[in-house]
This record gives sequence, structure tokens and C-alpha cells, in this order.
Amino acid sequence: MKPALELPALECAGRTALDAYQQQLLQELIQHTYGRNPFYTRKLDAAGIDPEALGAMPDLRASLEALPFTTKEDLVRDQASAPPWGTARSEPLEDYTRYCQTSSTSGNPLRWCDTDRNWQWLLDCWKTVFRAAHVGPGDRIFFPFSFGPFLGFWLAFEAGSRIGAQCVPGGGMSSLLRLRLIETIEASVVCCTPTYALWLAEVAASHGDLKPLTESTVHTLIVAGEPGGSIPATRNRIESSWSARVMDHHGLSETGPISFECQESPCALHHNEGAFICVVVDPATARTVPDGERGELVVTNLGRVDAPAIRYRTGDIVARRTGPCACGRTWSRLEGGILARADDMINIRGVNVYPSAIESVVRRFDEIVEFRATASRSGPMGSLTVEVEPVRGAADIAAIPSRVSHQLREALGLTVPVHLVEPEGLPRFEMKARRFVIKP
Repeated sequence: MKPALELPALECAGRTALDAYQQQLLQELIQHTYGRNPFYTRKLDAAGIDPEALGAMPDLRASLEALPFTTKEDLVRDQASAPPWGTARSEPLEDYTRYCQTSSTSGNPLRWCDTDRNWQWLLDCWKTVFRAAHVGPGDRIFFPFSFGPFLGFWLAFEAGSRIGAQCVPGGGMSSLLRLRLIETIEASVVCCTPTYALWLAEVAASHGDLKPLTESTVHTLIVAGEPGGSIPATRNRIESSWSARVMDHHGLSETGPISFECQESPCALHHNEGAFICVVVDPATARTVPDGERGELVVTNLGRVDAPAIRYRTGDIVARRTGPCACGRTWSRLEGGILARADDMINIRGVNVYPSAIESVVRRFDEIVEFRATASRSGPMGSLTVEVEPVRGAADIAAIPSRVSHQLREALGLTVPVHLVEPEGLPRFEMKARRFVIKP
């Protein structure tokens, strides 16, 4: 493991200095956006916001709470009314050189364009992720996915090359060929989803001609796209399979790379507060919640000025803590990472159930290689069942369903039917997994 780099002064700044820094950037962003960006000009006018008066507000919190929220639904409607790009741009369309779109896991995808100025800022955000993971010159980073229009692929790859690492694409390959390439080139870092890290480990274990992953040159897996990187049971399984450190991070196409894990605080994500203002609100009332309480993450990106996201309700359920970290950073952090998605929650017999809660239970069982939860909203109380696929050759397979059901009852307060599935009976995923199925 490489020694930690000296932290930039901004990452160690006191809260008063950090708030002043963010307020200055927020004022500059609003002044730049108003009158240039039709979408946000309309929102600010509708909320009665005078950009000049915003600059006279006494503190950051007052400035933020004066601004209206932005939701994904707002942006989807804007693009539907002014197809295909919408009006949330601050420059002429010909100035935009990059295109991405959301993964559309819930609803229609959003199309997003960036100028070169935006792109350089986004790259700086990803460099922060790599720096916290102690990844830099001399590392060889393998990207085991096909490059589509998703923002994170391109940003991570280009940022990796900018920091002096060698970046190796793995698109158009089977999982077995990717594992062979990792072994051949002696990759030191792999970037993927938590699900795919587990699937690669499963494939490696089934091919005796491959060197065991526990003996590979990979020392770090940077994961994102799912909450698994900050779920202890999932994280532990990945780390034991690879004998490598998992480093979680989190971002959205609409905002950019928001948060990252440091070496000293596993299962927690620092906000990049030099680039984003992050607050947590009650999903029902939209009021800011006290430090440490669960709520919805609301993000303002401060440097993506030509395609900003201002007071953007992410739908991510988190618990934010301020105060210094053992790593030396003063930037706030999310305890447990992304705890859930607001749109993934379903009420079963009066109990709010999130996919991450199910995963945190099932991943404790080494005998289970894959699972799927199916929830239904039909009927007055809803229903939930879980399917589990045992490891081939696992002992006492017949007892697995009752053991899992017992642990789910302890964790959720619900009796959940658990059913066995034949080996390889459940799907595998290269990108975001679809393990939580909600039926009407």
C-alpha cells in the first residue's frame, strides 16, 4: 500500500472557512446561471429569488434554504417539453463537447451535456476519489465494462490517466477473458460494481487454470453504482475473495462524483465539500435534519457551471456526520454510505423495507452465492419473498432457507418466505444489479 499523500488544505479546512468558501462559490454560480440558463432562471423567478439579494444573506444555510429544490422529475419534464436537450444549459449547444445519460433504473433517462470547462472540473472530482484510495502513478487500473453513455466510465478512465496511472479498458470481453487479462497485465486496481466484483470472484473460483484472486496483484477495488461497497457483509465477502481493499464512492450523472471513501474510515463516504454543497432533509417535510439523522441527500455542484444541479434531491437516503475524520479531513461524511434509495422502499405489513437491509442479511451466509427479493404491492399489506442460490456443493443446503428467514425476521421484524434456487438459477450482472423486484 502506498503512503498517504499530503492532503490539500481545503480538505482539512475548518467548518467556518469551508462554509464561507462554499457560500462564495454558490453566489457566483447563481449569478452566472441567472439569465443564461432558462430552466433555472424560471425556477428562481418562480421562487422570487433575486441573485443580488442572495449575496447579502448572512450565511450559507440561509442562502441554501432560499433556493428552490430541483428534482429528476423537473428535469425529465423540461427535456420532454423542449426535446431532446431541455433548457438546463447555460451556454449555446455548440459549446458542449461531452454527452452522457443516466442509467434509467427508475424512469426515463436524462440526457446530459458538458462543456470542456465542466469536464475538467468533473475530472478533478474523480482525481479526489483516486487520491483518497491511494491510487496514483505506477498503478495499473482495469475497467471491466463496456463503455456506454454513462458518465462514470469515461470520467474514471480519463482521470486515471491524468494522475499518471495506466488505464486498461475491458469492454467487449467475457468475464473469464477479463480475469485472464487482469492476471497477465498484473493490474493493481479494478473499478467495477460490488456485484461484478463478486461475480468475477465466482468465475475465478470455477476455473482452475487461473491464479487464485487472493494471490493476484490487485490491491484495491474501487466500487460504485450500488450500496454494497458500504454494506459490511458484502464488503467483507469481496475483500476476502480478492485479498484487496474495497474503496466505495458515489455520484450521479446529474451531479458528478459526490463522495468517496478514505483509508481510515471504511463504510463511510466523505462529501467532496470543495466541489459540492450537501445537506440532508426529511423526505416528507424537506426540512434539514440534525447531524446523524437519516434523510434524503440534497446536492448542489459548485463547478459544473454550464450544466449545474442546484439543490438537487438525489433520492439517496443517508446519515451525515460533520467533524474531523481520522484521515485528517474535515469534510462531512455519510455513515454507512448510501443507506437506501427513497424510490426503492416498499411497505410490507407496516414495515418499511429497503433492498440494502435484505442484502446486509443474505451476504452474511457464505453458502449463498446470489439472491433475489421480490416484493408485491398487491393486497392491503403487500408481500415479500426471497430466493437464494446456494454455492455449488454447499453443506446442509436444505437448512439454508429457514436460517435466512430467521435472520431476516430478526433484522426486519417480518416473516419472509425464503426459497432455494438451483445453481446458476439466478441472473448475474455486469453493471447495476436488479436483485429487488417490485411487482404492482
